[in-house]
Amino acid sequence: MASEIFNQLVDAHYTPLFRFALSLTRNSSDAGDLTQQTFFIWAKQGHALREAGKAKSWLFTTLYREFLRSRRRAERVTALEDLGPVESDPPAPEVDIVTGMDAGLVVEALQEVDEVYRAPLTLFYMQDFSYKEIAEMLAVPIGTVMSRLSRGKAQLRTTLARKESAGRGKVVPFNTPSARKLS
Repeated sequence: MASEIFNQLVDAHYTPLFRFALSLTRNSSDAGDLTQQTFFIWAKQGHALREAGKAKSWLFTTLYREFLRSRRRAERVTALEDLGPVESDPPAPEVDIVTGMDAGLVVEALQEVDEVYRAPLTLFYMQDFSYKEIAEMLAVPIGTVMSRLSRGKAQLRTTLARKESAGRGKVVPFNTPSARKLS
């Protein structure tokens, strides 16, 4: 019975956990290791969870903590205090630009956002966790979550604007005079 419940848990949460791990590690091999480590910890300690409905939150919290533990071991953790002053928010992109963007471009831009902001962005927008749940997972106050989301969105907007403008210069429309010369 316990193995059946474990299999159901893996089936239900493996893909979202892997995506979250991938957004943190930026490496599919490391993301797979981190996801498997999370399920290994669940196999050892998951029985202690009192409310079965909190399993998803427990898994995401455990994955994030394992990610931080591995980063501390590598001594590459960036403290929030070490970050420079926040620049003013860039103007929000036009709605038409956002709806016309390629999802791959957005995910690629998300990978360029600082990790301290990428984790809350991923949990909030891609995994639909609340501010309170994210605060518990990341072990920070709710205000910090809101601040990191705001700063992360600003970084994401800047990165997307840069990528969008760079992409426009590479496409040559067919109706231009230079395109007519080619035919």
